[in-house]
Amino acid sequence: MKYRKLGKTGLDVSVLSFGASSLGSVFRETNEAESIRTVHTAVDLGINLIDVSPYYGLTKAETVLGKAIAQMDRQRFILTTKAGRYGDAEFDFSKERIIRSVDESLKRLQTDYIDILYLHDIEFAAFDEIVEEGFPALDALKQSGKIRYLGVSGLPLTVFEKSLAIKEMDSVLSYCHYALNDTSLLDVLPLLEQHQVGLVSASPLSMGLLSTRPAADWHPAPADIRRICKEAAEFCASRGMDIAKLAVQYATANERIPTTLVSTASPENISKNIAWTDEPMDTGLLREVLDILKPIHNKSWVSGRAEYNEKTYV
Repeated sequence: MKYRKLGKTGLDVSVLSFGASSLGSVFRETNEAESIRTVHTAVDLGINLIDVSPYYGLTKAETVLGKAIAQMDRQRFILTTKAGRYGDAEFDFSKERIIRSVDESLKRLQTDYIDILYLHDIEFAAFDEIVEEGFPALDALKQSGKIRYLGVSGLPLTVFEKSLAIKEMDSVLSYCHYALNDTSLLDVLPLLEQHQVGLVSASPLSMGLLSTRPAADWHPAPADIRRICKEAAEFCASRGMDIAKLAVQYATANERIPTTLVSTASPENISKNIAWTDEPMDTGLLREVLDILKPIHNKSWVSGRAEYNEKTYV
């Protein structure tokens, strides 16, 4: 496993990190014992960053993860969670709720501090509320020692630009913007590097689009993205390659992106993902796959309020 610096935090993070959303049965019904083994396997094989949220499985993911990490030395991993999003359409970024949310997460996770706390999917709230309530909550939590570092997450890349214009961040979490079909995260990298902000990039499989299996019913991607991603996955399969392997290798190869989150509740799957990062990438196949995906390159979907869905990277 390779490690990279996470911005100005000074933390060394594994190039592949563990997204615990799967532990909340977000993608399939999961077995708790298997989920716990998956977490232990990930850390034993070198992953040292674990990300979760009270939203995943409506607190189930945090609860199961808490049982897994209670059996481990807390110094072996960096723990990140989120606050502000609690359901598909349930958001509350008030200072009081953010602080209470962290107390609830600490109990579920069976720990006394969070390494990094992200305000979760801030594009669903008025930015004024984030500035007036959410940011002060982060500062108060950092001052109290309940969190070590702070940041925001969201789908539109403008959430990072808007936030950094107001407040210095330790780290940000982006998803579905550094994958075979979408590398628009590169547009905002200079801004993040200028501010020395740590970056966690999630969903190298675009939340299941880059797979021969159908994407989940809840997936927000339009039909053309789904169709062409499936075409690329089937092309890889015809060449004897799982597109997931190519996607993970591609995502972790970029040294400007400190760590890439993958989510699974299978010890075998996380072991495979980790092994892939040490294997050479088939660059010929990569070129052919990128060519298939060219018609939808950097095409995404709208998330949240209109104020966040206009590209203006500075």
